[in-house]
Amino acid sequence: MIRDPVSSSTVISIGYDADTETLEVEFASGTIYQYYNIGSAIYEQLMQAPSKGQYINVYLKNAYPYSRVG
Repeated sequence: MIRDPVSSSTVISIGYDADTETLEVEFASGTIYQYYNIGSAIYEQLMQAPSKGQYINVYLKNAYPYSRVG
């Protein structure tokens, strides 16, 4: 998946596949996670959030299925 760099102290890049509703996040620690069943509105909110890491922790981390892929 192609990820775009973002301005964040905890997140390096974010990618999104609308067909599979999969969000991919590369963290500053080097780990990569994929979050599933993420609608495009959630992705857009994340990309506009002032703090990407905080948005992920509050709205995605325990609300959507995810797996570590890297």
